[in-house]
Amino acid sequence: MLEHQWMMSDKSDDDDADASVLVQTRTKTKRPPLYKVLLLNDDYTPMEFVVHVLERFFGMTHAQAFEIMLTVHKKGVAVVGVFSHEIAETKVGQVMDFARRHQHPLQCTMEREE
Repeated sequence: MLEHQWMMSDKSDDDDADASVLVQTRTKTKRPPLYKVLLLNDDYTPMEFVVHVLERFFGMTHAQAFEIMLTVHKKGVAVVGVFSHEIAETKVGQVMDFARRHQHPLQCTMEREE
């Protein structure tokens, strides 16, 4: 009977050891870095076009897009979203292509979030 109890407690210790290994593995996983997408002011792109870009490519409401457009206009730059590298890169490309197709010099860039 004692031998049987010993085996059960021994099994319990193994379970604890497995659990601690899982916890250690979980703490080592690291999230991929995020990237800020920035819209830059220029003296030529119409404000309405910037609002349209923010609504179309960043899913903003008209009011949100208008506020961000004013920030870009007043401060020269604004963060319009934070995404994984691939999504940020895609959004920058979409905005730049759309601006060029409509003959606007609007600039959109990305930088790693600190």
